[in-house]
Amino acid sequence: MFIALAVTAATGCDDPGRGNPPLGGQTMGTQYQVQTACLPRPPDLAAAMTALLEGIEAQMSTYREDSLLSRLNRAPTGEWLDASTELLDVLEPAQTLSAMSDGAFDVTVGPLVNLWGFGPMDAPDSIPAPGDIAAARERVGYQHLELRRPAGVRKHRELYIDLSAIAKGYAVDRMAQLLLGEGCASFLVEIGGEIRVHGRKSGGAAWRIGVESPDPEALGDVLRVVQTDRIEGIAMATSGDYRNFLEFGGRRFSHTIDPRTGAPVVHRLASVTVLHSSTLWADGFATLLNVMGPTEGFDLAEREHLAALFVERTDTGFSQRATSEFARYVSPAINGY
Repeated sequence: MFIALAVTAATGCDDPGRGNPPLGGQTMGTQYQVQTACLPRPPDLAAAMTALLEGIEAQMSTYREDSLLSRLNRAPTGEWLDASTELLDVLEPAQTLSAMSDGAFDVTVGPLVNLWGFGPMDAPDSIPAPGDIAAARERVGYQHLELRRPAGVRKHRELYIDLSAIAKGYAVDRMAQLLLGEGCASFLVEIGGEIRVHGRKSGGAAWRIGVESPDPEALGDVLRVVQTDRIEGIAMATSGDYRNFLEFGGRRFSHTIDPRTGAPVVHRLASVTVLHSSTLWADGFATLLNVMGPTEGFDLAEREHLAALFVERTDTGFSQRATSEFARYVSPAINGY
């Protein structure tokens, strides 16, 4: 299983469709749930979901030594490794996000994730030494990863790829594709906070999903409610620092690592939520914007016409800043924010 580099903070707010109890379980180091409003529900759906998620983990988990990704991470440099269509379907958009952000998003950040204690290795007892950070950064760089279709990956230096900033979103999209392929066009799928909805609930009501407050005193409170009836299908992902962090010497360090510095981000951004037609892209963009921070990230989000909500810590609490696209799909602020 994985522990996600980008822990999300989106919350589903609905009961399942009438007559269809929710499906759910464990995957990728977190929980998933599927709510459907299609009657009758496709037979053997639970087994199909389990098989799909197991297949994705078998390819993309760094916590499994026998996964395809782990074999790629151990592979010699300079040699083409037979990959899979699924792995390339994740790596290709990841490379696009890396180029777009000049390396603020980089799935080869794995050595730094592991060094700071957010990967499959044990957490360190203290802040990593500058020399160790510099050595880990020598093994980071999306430019040294080459892809080719139909199924090839080659490393041009020693790299360790960690897909936990984008793979959950990919898995949600695959589950949505499975449901649509089975003729079920009304559902809510969620893995660890990454959400995709389609259609409506039984009775015609819209699915309702919300952006969670990053305030540790108010976890579970909803900042904004997304109006899912304004678009045929919508995905939402959040990247934040308030659920997954480590403390050294009384200082808190976010799990979100900036590949450009080799250290956790230090800005005051608490969370970024992205709405998109694809959960994979929402997941990746949320991490990218969180790394870039409240100013650089917001500028990129506006430039790329992303629907994004930035929640920033202030001296008196939290402030919100939404892109013009995000404002189209949300309710007014609630809970005093």
